[in-house]
Amino acid sequence: MAKGDSSTRTQSKGTLLVVDDERSLRFSIGEWARDEGYAPLEAASGREALEAVRERGVDAVVLDLKLGDEDGLRVLRELRDLEPSLPVVMLTGHGTVEQAVRAIQLGAYDFMLKPPDLGHLGVVLDRALEHARLRQEVSRLRETAAGRVEIVGASDSLKGALSRLERAAKASASTVLIHGETGSGKELMARYLHDKSARAGGPFVELNCSAIPEQLLESELFGHERGAFTDAKRFKKGLFELADRGTLFLDEIGEMAPQLQAKLLRVLETRTFRRVGGAVDITVDVRVVAATHRDLAKLVSEGRFREDLYFRLNVVPVAVPPLRDRTSDIAELAEHFVARFCRELGRPTAKLSAGALERMQAYRWPGNVRELRNVLERVVLLEAEDEIRAEHLPPEMSASGASGAPGGGDPFPPGVVRPLADIEKLAIEHALRVCGGNKTRAATMLGIARQTLRTKLKEYAIGDDAEDGETA
Repeated sequence: MAKGDSSTRTQSKGTLLVVDDERSLRFSIGEWARDEGYAPLEAASGREALEAVRERGVDAVVLDLKLGDEDGLRVLRELRDLEPSLPVVMLTGHGTVEQAVRAIQLGAYDFMLKPPDLGHLGVVLDRALEHARLRQEVSRLRETAAGRVEIVGASDSLKGALSRLERAAKASASTVLIHGETGSGKELMARYLHDKSARAGGPFVELNCSAIPEQLLESELFGHERGAFTDAKRFKKGLFELADRGTLFLDEIGEMAPQLQAKLLRVLETRTFRRVGGAVDITVDVRVVAATHRDLAKLVSEGRFREDLYFRLNVVPVAVPPLRDRTSDIAELAEHFVARFCRELGRPTAKLSAGALERMQAYRWPGNVRELRNVLERVVLLEAEDEIRAEHLPPEMSASGASGAPGGGDPFPPGVVRPLADIEKLAIEHALRVCGGNKTRAATMLGIARQTLRTKLKEYAIGDDAEDGETA
């Protein structure tokens, strides 16, 4: 199988696979396709065609009805089984109405006589690609309608952040950097921005930079060619390609390794990149939204984050307020979560007592909205049936511990003995604040192993247990 010109070029219309047992016809269509802005691939048999689709990724196919002794309709069926949305234009030297009808029934987009009029073929392929794009958009819109972003709350600080996102949404190419504590809702804010922008019909693709090992993160972002590294047994598109015409959300951007920071900066500046092991420049139209709970300016001053990338990401900064700064939203958020969890359990919605609400509003919520959601899910599932009362809430939310942190109240009030678990949680939260969220340093200062700290974070639902990518 010839794989077309591998020299550097801009891939604008996508990859066109030409499947025909006549080499001269493959060559002529391939040369025409290259001039039209496609990246052409050639295949002389059904086996080669299926291999190309599996390993290289293809945007459209021109397929001969007769491939030597092979039946092109059988190949069409196998292509459609492999990639149901792949546009296929059939060619034949001796076409009949019956063959054309059968091809369309099997999923071909159109049916043309050989040799094809290349001008007409260009029009047909443009329509086929647009048809495939519209089908994908309809699918995405259905998914969006089923899971539309809902921002709960009416506090001034929240409304200020949403207003800033709405203004940023009007500039659909500008990068946005979302700051906020762990659990405050940065991903939800990124989805809100996407839904309010002109890119709402495109994909929303997300990646937590702290959840992927450094050696795999480049492949996740940019994709790879077959054989690019030991485990690259087949071609893979990266998230930048998958997010084309949409939004790519990079959470915990502060954890990205310096080498990848440089490559990300290049993509933001040029909108082009190469797959790992590839030689073709791929151009995409993607808006990048990044998020972090760290102080990136401080990381820049410490030499741990590129200054030029920081400025490129920080075109539109948006701060997500912590839950303790929007206590007026707690009641509405609590009712929202209780209603959702009761609905999922098939139960009538439990009421929220005044005592429980008062205790929740007095607590500092170091884990923010995520902690509130987790607490209420546990209470609805295990503790409360028809009403959530103060005694159903975790011990750390008792009246004596509502401050939630050393410095916000006496952890040992007179006449009160607090469980060791409460004190342990307060100590962990305090250490994380002192260390700026760095779990390695916090574990060292607490005198425990880092894995022990991660276990405790899960146990007490403190923030998240993602790796911070740093050494002590």
